[in-house]
Amino acid sequence: MTAVRVTTQLDEIDLDVVHRWLSEEAYWALGRSRELVERAARASVNVGALDAEGRLVGYARVVTDRATFAWVCDVFVTPSARGAGVGTLLAETIVDTVRTWGLKRTMLATADAHGVYEKVGFVPLPNPERMMVLEG
Repeated sequence: MTAVRVTTQLDEIDLDVVHRWLSEEAYWALGRSRELVERAARASVNVGALDAEGRLVGYARVVTDRATFAWVCDVFVTPSARGAGVGTLLAETIVDTVRTWGLKRTMLATADAHGVYEKVGFVPLPNPERMMVLEG
């Protein structure tokens, strides 16, 4: 893969592409509406990976108050860019960004990319028995 540039500027991230990825290919977001993708993006910190031609090849979203907590979600790398370090680049950018805020905790959930996140400092959740969820 050619050089990849990372951006946190939402106007550089093609939300139509993000919507297609999430609603059609991401097991956690299948069927998500375009309106919901945009509403979530506008309320979050967004990280996009763009190839040399400016095409989006990866995306991640960080839900945060920028003071105490962040949740990394909706991480997706297009199949043609997988294995080329795009996921790691997104994760490094997120870690570099949240560290400037001095957060107490940054969390995420993954079914299959533990190695990517471990490279940038994520560890298994201590005391997972303390965590709860309110499903909607």
